[in-house]
Amino acid sequence: MKPRVFSDARGSFCESYNKKTFKSATGLDIDFVQDNQSISSYGVLRGLHFQKGNMAQAKLVRAIQGRVLDIVVDIRKGSETFGQSYSVELNNENNLQLFVPRGFAHGFITLTNKAIFAYKCDNYYDKESESGIIYNDATLSLDWHLPKEDFIISDKDLELPGFEEVIS
Repeated sequence: MKPRVFSDARGSFCESYNKKTFKSATGLDIDFVQDNQSISSYGVLRGLHFQKGNMAQAKLVRAIQGRVLDIVVDIRKGSETFGQSYSVELNNENNLQLFVPRGFAHGFITLTNKAIFAYKCDNYYDKESESGIIYNDATLSLDWHLPKEDFIISDKDLELPGFEEVIS
């Protein structure tokens, strides 16, 4: 999704979310209930995360500042795109937003010295429902666009299981 940006000598204005516009573009009537924001330095890789069961979350994500490579993986068994990934660069210049439906694992890596990343979620965070897939899963063969030696990954994310383990 790409919101309209109005720029002039003072700067710019962007309506980052409008429920009517979102519904018109996606056909979905989603009630976003929680907003999250992260600040990351160059090379920070967050993901691949998702919540399971009744606490699954759909997300509308964007980069407020800086550049990130955003990656999603379809983990919906029986889906035509099951196991496939999609990636897009989100940044404060292209103003793109990515809708991540429930049933997708999500992650991103920061491509600039600093990035501020925003998430609108349609369900509340629930620690007991959180899960994920290791960033370097051989089955998925994801390209994170940076040299591995530049990655900064939390210990928690380094312990995530592989794709096959998650979907079994």
